Amino acid sequence: AMDSAAIDSIAYRVGNELSLDQMIDLYVRSTLGERRPVDDRDRMAQMLANANLIVTAWDGETLVGIARCLTDFSYATYLSDLAVDRAYQRQGIGRELVRQVQQAVDPRGSVILLAAPAATGYYPRIGMTQHPSAWTIRGDGPVR
Repeated sequence: AMDSAAIDSIAYRVGNELSLDQMIDLYVRSTLGERRPVDDRDRMAQMLANANLIVTAWDGETLVGIARCLTDFSYATYLSDLAVDRAYQRQGIGRELVRQVQQAVDPRGSVILLAAPAATGYYPRIGMTQHPSAWTIRGDGPVR
């Protein structure tokens, strides 16, 4: 585990100023890579380029956390990806990334996410409420 001095050294930035390689490397180091198309560089590049709100956490020049969102900055913010390097987890970085997302958008709006199965216990701990009626359809799923 890291000491508290290490946490004080984490810097947070808003914006897409990171490389595709840095993003992919973090996803792999965070376990999120298991559920994202990290081997499809073109698709990952689109995910990076077209997200309109990204908050990152840095330890020096090393990317250690990301919150990748699609938002209208007013009513709804979809937090598509929340990832923290496994070596930096349990230090409050994920919580701070969500807090920074909230600060970047209208406080009257909602931050919405779909939890990875392994992370379902995390979100209630940071103050999120489970929504009982979320629905999804794959892009190639027929609307009947």
